[in-house]
Order: sequence, then structure tokens, then C-alpha cells
Amino acid sequence: MAVGAAGASSESGSGVSGSRLMKTGSFRDEESCPKQMSPIRGGGSRNTSPLGRVGSRNTSPSRQKVIKTKPRGLDEETVATFSKAIHPDVQMEDNIWAMLPEDLLNEILARVPPFMIFRLRSVCKRWNSILQDNSFLKFHSQVPSHGPCLLTFWKNSQTPQCSVFSLPLKTWYRIPFTFLPPWAFWLVGSSGGLVCFSGLDGLTFKTLVCNPLTQTWRRLPSMNYNQQRQLIMVVDRTEKSFKVIATSDIYGDKSLPTEVYDSKIDKWTVHQIMPAVNLCSSKMAYCDSRLYLETLSPLGLMMYRLDSGYWEHIPAKFPRSLLDGYLVAGTQKRLFLVGRIGLYSTLQSMRIWELDHAKIMWVEISRMPPRYFRALLRLSAERFECFGQDNLICFTSWNQGKGLLYDVDKKVWSWIAGCALQSYNSQVCFYEPRFDASVH
Repeated sequence: MAVGAAGASSESGSGVSGSRLMKTGSFRDEESCPKQMSPIRGGGSRNTSPLGRVGSRNTSPSRQKVIKTKPRGLDEETVATFSKAIHPDVQMEDNIWAMLPEDLLNEILARVPPFMIFRLRSVCKRWNSILQDNSFLKFHSQVPSHGPCLLTFWKNSQTPQCSVFSLPLKTWYRIPFTFLPPWAFWLVGSSGGLVCFSGLDGLTFKTLVCNPLTQTWRRLPSMNYNQQRQLIMVVDRTEKSFKVIATSDIYGDKSLPTEVYDSKIDKWTVHQIMPAVNLCSSKMAYCDSRLYLETLSPLGLMMYRLDSGYWEHIPAKFPRSLLDGYLVAGTQKRLFLVGRIGLYSTLQSMRIWELDHAKIMWVEISRMPPRYFRALLRLSAERFECFGQDNLICFTSWNQGKGLLYDVDKKVWSWIAGCALQSYNSQVCFYEPRFDASVH
């Protein structure tokens, strides 16, 4: 799901918190900040030998080999490591593999990580046209997801830039975004393989949805009350459709009715006006077909039911001494609150609560270890962003070139390094790469 000035996931969306582009518009690994890039693992095995810069002497007992490959569609340098026992490559018989049944080939390719497909397209004409093959897309839609990724978007000299960090592959990839129109737009969020943007074309407020992998996009029709709004996108993969929810005026000075766009009917429908409230934040979270916002007056949450189109107030009081809070959607019905506690800088800490729907109260489930908190926020007044998807919560800070990831289920904290997180004006959200996500 997507958030943007909002947040969500595929049934619970994700929210918004350097290399040169190839002339062909294909994808590349990030190269401009190798010192901050996560180590590349070869062969699927754990690499325990110290990796120096490419070309430096390796004093480890393990033997390393540097392989430079530049296939059409992906210009990169791959570092592979091998143990002491080196096995010769298995010779593959061309006459056998050339006769591989098409269904079996498509099922194999559908399980290849999406970013690697662009390297394989250079093998032959048949593979080059695979993204237009309905049989491949059918198999691709049935295999498990590649896994969560982080998508960062920013503008460099008014040119849209986008990089994606694959958590399973521990690698940054640059995605060309020159296919989008030259509007002054910003990231709303992502859900089910689609990414939503909104912005101004002159004085006209517009919303668009795109698939970064297939480089397809389309502009949504204008809303009935067309002006800057808080938006969130939700993808339903079962129905092969998506919805965009527009809540109140982004500046909060007008009472506008809630509007919902449905891709199945290609139009916006008008719903109830959100009751007059004093919002804590423009950040939203979507889970279990419900949209949540924080409110100060009345204190608690405002909940919008997508199925009925009505708002209702939930009197869930916030923890004491909460300085800033973010709502984060988890899997199923799980809703998290993330924020700093403490009035003085020396006593501050970052904590995570989960909403107990039965008792209508926040229950603390975790605290950020002090060493991570001090590294993330060097100053007590420093601003941070927080967003989540599928029980993963990511923290970013304006003055840091890295993000901090927390796995709620495993209770594990880990750093994510990379140049794409360094830009002061970058926008970040979780992203699920999918070729079968359609913008129609």
C-alpha cells in the first residue's frame, strides 16, 4: 500500500517518510558510494573474509576472484568470493537447454529477482521480449514476492532520480525515472508494485500512478474537489485493481469531503466529510481496510472504513511525554505507534507501541537501544522520518546517510547504508517490485 503524505501496505501499505543512467533506460547497480554500500554476497554463501577495495591484496586464507561483467542492460562490477575448494563450472549442453519447454522456462525466470531480469534480457531476442509475454507475467504473479525494498526518490537539477535498495540482495539499484512528465510532484507512497505521486502542473493539482519496473504510468482523473489533499494508495492484487483515498485539505483550512478513486471504474466518488478535528500529523496508516490518523482534539485516532465510507473516533490516549509520533501499519490488523519519549535530551528514547483494539490502549512492545538512538539523532531537536510495511519499520534522519531498520517479529535492529539516503530532499517508502502490477 502506499502512503504519502501518507502510509500503507499491500493489504497494509507502505508510507513515505549513484550511478549514471544507461542510455537504453535500463537498470544499474549503484556505484557512486561504494564505501557505504552493503557488501555484495556471491553464490548465496556467507562471506566471512575481509573485503578490501577491488584490486587490493587479499590476505585472507579464502581465495577471492573479481569478475567484471558488462552485459547489455546492466553495467556493473560483481565481486564473488570462493572457499578453498574450487569446483569447475558445470558444462551445460546447449542442445538440451535450448529445447527447454516454454512453460518451464517461464516458471524458472519468474523466480529470478526482478532486477536481474534486465541482465537476462540480453541473452536472446526471446528473453528480451519476456516482459510482454503474458505467460511469464502469469507465472510471475503466482510466485512469492521478491521481498521488501526501499525506494528513494529525489530531484537532481529538476531531473527525477530514483534508487531502490533490495533487502534480500543487500544491493542498491538505480531506476531511470525520466519517463515521468515534468511536473512539480512528490512521492505519495507505494503498494503492490505501483508507486503514486501527486503534484502541480502549473496551478492544477494532479495525481499519477506508475510501475517503475515496466516504466508505465498514467494520470488519474481530476477529483470532484480538485486541490492538494492528503493521499494514500492501496493495491488489491486479487482484484488486480487499486484505490487512492483523498482525505482533508493538506493545509487543513477547508472542510472537504473524503474522495476515493477506484481503478475498476476509473473515477472518484465522494464520501463523508471527516469530522472537525485537530490533527497531530498529516501522516496516515492503512491496515485491515481502515485508514488511521492521529488527533489532538478529540484525543486519539480518527478511523475511516473504506468499505462503508464513514469516519469514527477511537479514544486511544497517547503515551505520556510523547514528543512526536508516527502511525505505522503492520500485517493483518496490527497498528504501531512510533515516537520519542522524554522532555530532556539526556532522557529521551525511541519507543514502539502496538494498539490493543479490544482495550483501546497503546501497549509498549519495544525500545530502540541507546547506541542506535544516539547514532540516528545526534541532537535532541533533530527531525526523523518513520514508515513501515509487513512488520518492518524504517527510520531515517535528515543528517544521516543511512537508515535504521527494525524487524518487529525478529526484534532485530540493523543499519542500511547507501548514497540514495543522503539527499536532504529525498523521499523514502517501502516498495515491492512487480512486473505484473498494472497501472490500469
